[in-house]
This record gives sequence, C-alpha cells and structure tokens, in this order.
Amino acid sequence: MSGTSLDGLDMALCEVSGHGKETQLTLLAFETHNYNDLFKNEVAEVFSKQMVSLEKLCLLNSWIAREHASIINAQLKKWNVEHTEIDLIASHGQTIYHAPKRQHQQEIYENATLQIGDGDHIAHHTGIITISDFRQKHVAAGREGAPLAAYGDYILFADKKVDRILINIGGISNLTYIPADGKFEDLVSTDIGPGNGLIDAWVKQHFSPLKYDVDGKIAASGNITIELLDAMMQDPFLKSTFPKTTGPELFNIAWVEKIILENGIKIEKNEDVVATLTAFTATLLTSAIKEFTSSDNPCEVYISGGGVHNKLMMQTIKTNLSEIKISTTDAISINPDAKEAILFALLANELVAGDGSCFGNGSKSAPNVGMGKVSFAG
Repeated sequence: MSGTSLDGLDMALCEVSGHGKETQLTLLAFETHNYNDLFKNEVAEVFSKQMVSLEKLCLLNSWIAREHASIINAQLKKWNVEHTEIDLIASHGQTIYHAPKRQHQQEIYENATLQIGDGDHIAHHTGIITISDFRQKHVAAGREGAPLAAYGDYILFADKKVDRILINIGGISNLTYIPADGKFEDLVSTDIGPGNGLIDAWVKQHFSPLKYDVDGKIAASGNITIELLDAMMQDPFLKSTFPKTTGPELFNIAWVEKIILENGIKIEKNEDVVATLTAFTATLLTSAIKEFTSSDNPCEVYISGGGVHNKLMMQTIKTNLSEIKISTTDAISINPDAKEAILFALLANELVAGDGSCFGNGSKSAPNVGMGKVSFAG
C-alpha cells in the first residue's frame, strides 16, 4: 500500500485462509519502506495536478512498478522468504489523481480515479502473480473508487453485539460504520476529509527538514486560530452527505493559504496553523463519529493509520468523545500501521477465492464486485 502521504511503501506479509466471513488472516510480518527524495520528487511532478507531462506520466507508470518490485524483492530477502512461498502480491499502486464527479462537475464524465505502478511490471520483476488496480471496478459499478476499506473492515471487524466504527487517518481520513449484527447492505464507508495531509504539508513547508509533526508537539506549542478553523469548516465538501470521497486535489496547502488570504486572517506564527489544522482534523473526525453513534446502541471506535501516532490529535478525539470507547486497532489485534495493506491482501483473496456471498447486494457505498486485475509472472 502506498497512500497520498507519499511517505513509503507499506508491506504486510499475510497468511490467509477461507473467504468472506470465514476468512482467517494472520499478519506474519510488516514493514514500511520509506521513499527516498528521488521517488517523492518524481511522483510529485504529477501528483494531484491537473496539468502534467504525458511523457512523464507514461514513464512513471512503469518506473514506479519497477521501484516497488525492487523494494518487495529486498523485503522478502530481509524476511528470509522465498518468492516461491508467495501466492499473490496485492498492489494498490500510487494514486496520482482522484476525480469524483462531485469535484470535477463535467456533465459528460462520471467518477474517475487513477493509480499508476503497472501490475505486469511488478509480476515480471518479482516472479509473483500480482493483483493490482483495485479501484477501477468500484468506479465502473458507479461508485467513486474509494474508500475500499468497507470490504475488509466488514470481514475482519463486524460484531454481533456492538456497532463498530473503523477510522483510518492517512493523508485523507475515512470511516467505515458497521452496525451490530448488520448485513453488508447496512454498512457505510466514506471519506471524512483531511487527515494528516494538510498538517504534513504545512510542516514540510515551514519546519524543514521535518516531514510531519512528531507526536503533535508542534501543534501543542501553538494556539488554535478560531477564525481559520471556522472558515475551513465552511467548505462545501464538508457539508455534503455521506458517503463521499476526496483527496489532496481539493484539500492542499493552496486551499489553506487561499482561506487565510480571502478572510484576512492574521497568523501569529506557523505553530498556530499546525495547531489549527490538527484541531480541524480532530473536529471532522469527532463530528463524523457522532453522526453514526447513538445512545441506543453500544459502539466501539477503532483508529488506524499514521494519525494514531499524533498524540495531541488522539487525545483531542478521546476528550471530545469521552462517552465512547476509542482505541487503536491494536486492541483488536491489528497493527494500526499495517491495516490498509492488510485490507488489500483481503481484496486480492476475495478476487481469487471468494464468491461474494457475504457482501449480498452491496451497499450504497460499496458494490458487490470483485476488484483487481491479474498479472501473471510469465
């Protein structure tokens, strides 16, 4: 898994048996390979930009795949695992542009999303069958191509007695709501809004060489600028109903700077912006969780992704929702850093071994479709 944060390639070594609700998964090993500056800079030339070089895009599609294959080969060697022991690679690829119709608003076009890092190249250079390009079938079925967490979250975390909410805080934050003993049709999976992305971008721009706010310490040293927080909360996307998707195409540094300029907001220091952006994400998460909880049903909230390491953000969420049980996915034996990679392993398993029966007729945000394209090694 490689997300919009562009920080590295998450690799989860999973042992899977069964399919659907009978799936048994064991995480054998996990590691994140941090991308070097060359990789980040190359991808940044096309990432979330409306106007790019077609030659560059063409070159990157195969180059990223070869880079990922090289990283995988090195990681298997580090783990002392032979290629012949691996049945499948599930490769998300690198998202470079996400364009739901709600965002592009062009009449003749529908939802679209694009991930590059071609599966054929990965399969050829690793010698392992590769499942890739998962999001296109989701779009073909009329949805927005994200979030795909719904399927794995339902398989791993549905509970007969309590409602569960799974939150992932990556560059963008997303949520899966699974009602107690509910059918897949009752599930809701949606993006919420910015996660770590805006915070990381502001830190990189103003606190170099730092890449992110370690433990939320920068935010803790600043003060929340209420005028900025209130102005950001007025964005039309945040007022639209769930399910919905978004990305850094909308929520980026230019978006923050425009709000500051247009509203004549006085910023005392850059630490204050980090504090405000952290409060912004925590407020969005708090509001979303409240929308899916009620006093009638017990609910558990489990959080994963890079955001779990931001101590200030986690404490703010817990303080705002003191009446709800909030934990990281460690509490249910899933490494919060590995969860997204695990979910794509489950999607690959469902494609080759599943029959879709547990997903019924699908849900409003998650159609019952098999996702991923198969690339053979030969």
